[in-house]
This record gives sequence, C-alpha cells and structure tokens, in this order.
Amino acid sequence: MSVQPDSAETQLGLAIDALSTEGFLSALRDWVGCHLAFDNFTILAFYQNQLPEILAAYSSEPRVHARIQTDYRSRAYLLDPFHELHVQRAEQGAYMLSESAPDKFLKHQYYLEYYRGTSMLDEAVFHVMPSAGVSVQITLGRDSTSQRKFSRAEVRQARLIAPVVCALARAQWSTLKSTGVFDDTVVMRQLAEAAESERGIRLSPRQAEVALLVLRGHSTVSIGLRLGISPQTVKVLRRQLYRKCAISSQAELFALLFPLLGTPQAGMGAPDPGHDGGSARPGRAA
Repeated sequence: MSVQPDSAETQLGLAIDALSTEGFLSALRDWVGCHLAFDNFTILAFYQNQLPEILAAYSSEPRVHARIQTDYRSRAYLLDPFHELHVQRAEQGAYMLSESAPDKFLKHQYYLEYYRGTSMLDEAVFHVMPSAGVSVQITLGRDSTSQRKFSRAEVRQARLIAPVVCALARAQWSTLKSTGVFDDTVVMRQLAEAAESERGIRLSPRQAEVALLVLRGHSTVSIGLRLGISPQTVKVLRRQLYRKCAISSQAELFALLFPLLGTPQAGMGAPDPGHDGGSARPGRAA
C-alpha cells in the first residue's frame, strides 16, 4: 500500500527532517493541520528573565495578531490564562482555553478590551518545556474566520497528538535559555512598586495579590479558593483595594493598574545580554 504524499505520516516525516532548519515551522503547521483544523497558528516562548518571544504568527484574519507585538508582548501576556502554565510549570501537554481561563474570563476587562478585539473564539495550546526556565506554547486558534469552537472530539485529538508535538518542540527549541526565578510573587511585588511610584498608591502584598487576580478575571469565590481564604474575606480585601485606589469597579481597576504592568518596574526587564533569541531558534515566523 502506497503512502499518500499529503498524508499525516508523510507530513510528520517532513517535520522531523526539517528540525533545526528554516522549514520546520511550516512543516509542523502542515502536520498538525492533518489532525486538527485551525484558523490561526501562534508559537510563543516564555522566559524567566525577559519578555516573551514570538516564534511564529500565522493568520488570515489580521485582527488576530494586530496587537501581539505591542499590547500582548509588553504587558497583556501577564493576564493570559495560558501564561500561567509557564508560571506554574504545568505538566507538558495539550490545554484548552475553556479549562485554563478563570471563571469570570468572558466578562472581564482583559477579554472585553483585548481578547475580543482579536476576533478569537477558542484556543488549544501545546505547552512544552524544552529547557530550564523556558516554556514554548504552540497555539491553534479559532477566530471569526470559521466562527466555531473546538469540539470534544477535536479536544481528544489534540491530546492524542500532544506527545508528538511536544517531542518535536523540545528537539527544535532545546537551545533556548533562561535564568533567574519568575513567579506571581515577582509580578505582585513589581505591580505594587509601580502603583506607588506611578500612582502614589501603596498596596500591601495581599492587596497586590488580590488586584492581580481581579485583573486576570477571577471572581470573589475563585480568589478565595486560590488564596485559601473565605469569600467574605476576599470581599473585605476588594473593598479595601478599591477604597485605596479611589475607584468603585473592576473596569476602573483595570484602567488604573493594567498600564502599570508595562512600566519598567512591573515589566520583565531587558533581555539577558547573553541571550540571542534569533540565533537560539532555527526557523522564522510562518
């Protein structure tokens, strides 16, 4: 029995052959496309000591990546549900937006002001850790082009091919390097420092923690579960936070603090002088 030239097996062989070459990204995209239909294809690298790196960005809908270099890469990634996979050093594999996003994500300002503007409807991400302190996320998106979300059968298919996707990604990007330590404690501390220096607002560590979770779209109940405190205590902390910021709504909190995530105090800082993102990753954006 002959193998068809456009079969999944043939495309996988081409992707393996293309490792460490300019053609890997398109070969990977073609192979994944044999298993799952998607409207856009994005690959990001998250580090401990520098801003995210865009390894690939393909879409026929211009709105999907219109703000990825500006708003997303400078600050919005800190509110991205998938970025938390990097922060938490989550197990490698396939993840869906519906299971990763906070409970109030679709009603939150990040979704309303940034995410919805991309025309995205659903995402499946392959989360990979090719080296210490580095996460690579290969994202398949559904947007206004198809106007449909991933089905249960497609979710199962994503998880079925995840081990192969992750293995290919680890082989391709094993040379990416990162140093230092980065977690939500760093973000909360830097947010508090920026709030004081830029807005004259002195937040306690707990208030900064609650503020960050509110910015990410967590409800009062979800925040309580995350912090191990009662919803009533969360309500008290939110009232204290809003009073200190002289605001009365989540939208006002977002308008006040979201821009601070991009300030020098709250950002990830400049790239490590010893790291050359371009030379560390063969291939180019598709």
